[in-house]
Amino acid sequence: MLKEFREFALKGSVMDMAIGIIIGAAFGRIVTSLVEDILMPPIGLLLGRVDFSALYINLSGQPYDSVEAATAAGAPIIRYGIFLNQTISFIFVAFAVFLLVKAINRLRRQEEAVEEATEKDCPYCFTQILAAATRCPNCTSELNEAPPA
Repeated sequence: MLKEFREFALKGSVMDMAIGIIIGAAFGRIVTSLVEDILMPPIGLLLGRVDFSALYINLSGQPYDSVEAATAAGAPIIRYGIFLNQTISFIFVAFAVFLLVKAINRLRRQEEAVEEATEKDCPYCFTQILAAATRCPNCTSELNEAPPA
């Protein structure tokens, strides 16, 4: 059983997935920093000097000066500002992934178009040959003639 697990863990697809997760986590931190440190301050400034991470609803009924003070006092609070930051981060990550997938799909379509234009099937032996070929290198059939019925 240990041998089977080792074979599974060392397969290329599992390693690719692990690398993807690690890069994804690092990318997530970059996007979080982009949202919290670069995008949200100007948006907060435009909306009247609002710090979104400091927005909260106090459920205890007692006044507190900040989120930290309410948290230190153990007051029940709803931190909707942090939720807004996380939602905006998610939207940016989703948009970046969308752009990446769109670019990859465009490259795949271009590759397929090039392959289709440069290759064709031999009508006699059905192997892939160059589109400009006049004789099949596999079955040596003349390709100028119509294939047999």
